[in-house]
Amino acid sequence: MFDDRTDAGERLAADLESRGLEADVVLGIPRGALPVARPVADALEADLDVVVARKLGAPNNPELAIGAVASDGSVWYNDDLLERLGVSEDYREEIRGAEAENAAEKADRYRPSDRSGLPDLEGKRVVVVDDGVATGATATACLRQVRAAGAEYVVLAVPVGSPRGVADLESEADEVIALETPESFRAVGQFYREFGQVTDEEAMAYLER
Repeated sequence: MFDDRTDAGERLAADLESRGLEADVVLGIPRGALPVARPVADALEADLDVVVARKLGAPNNPELAIGAVASDGSVWYNDDLLERLGVSEDYREEIRGAEAENAAEKADRYRPSDRSGLPDLEGKRVVVVDDGVATGATATACLRQVRAAGAEYVVLAVPVGSPRGVADLESEADEVIALETPESFRAVGQFYREFGQVTDEEAMAYLER
């Protein structure tokens, strides 16, 4: 159990330090990951930036993720769910395009007006941080975007994750580190005493430190 996201970030940072992990860039997934990613970036003496993805909701059930898309258009689909629900190709393309645009706009809000897109990741060691992993949909889309940007070594680091979600992500990163993978996992928030919404303003303040 973590007190809040900052506590989770400090404990995650200590774990990564104890492993001797080195990083050039730490990327948080807005908004909730920024309070977690800030202590990690400070501990690893790495630059902090963001990588953004949006969940793709099922027809008539937007909370059910049929996949996720990153701000560069990198996409992941849950093929089993698509087949079970009979989701059409037209629907997939429509929602992918709309949410990719939303993700790009969100990413741009977090960056200086003279720079859009990810920082230069070519040949870099990158740690992607989230506040937790449930299905792993958004994390998958983010990791694929980082890979496509030429990162040499990619680590996903989270305080807590579902055993299945964490296992599924191991094929998307060179290393996946989760402090806790409880069998009783139902939702990320159940492992935080305080798990309120993080506003855009609060998230950007962590970037500016």
